[in-house]
Amino acid sequence: MIISLRKIGKTPSDFEIQDDKITFKGFLQYDSGNLILLKAKLCGIVNTECSRCGEEIDLEVDEDLKFFISDGLYKDDDNIEFDVVESFNSMVDLNDLLKSEIELIKSDYHICDNCK
Repeated sequence: MIISLRKIGKTPSDFEIQDDKITFKGFLQYDSGNLILLKAKLCGIVNTECSRCGEEIDLEVDEDLKFFISDGLYKDDDNIEFDVVESFNSMVDLNDLLKSEIELIKSDYHICDNCK
């Protein structure tokens, strides 16, 4: 799902994406300057591997996400740390964001029941 950042206003724009066994649901809302707030919930099952034995395991995921999307290069004038994703074509691909979040979860250290 590709969304034009220039169409996002102060009224939250809801979205919901399903990919295999996981749901990415939330809203986008204009925040300030060139920043768009994304608040969402990621829930479902992610298939990954045990970090010890390599067996496939299903992880139950239930995470709240909050970060900003910058329409263009993000410049931090106030030295405030934000989680910011930069977009250089005034578009955001929510499917790409979902896949990135899934890969981030998979990259963590996970142990299966047999290895515990």
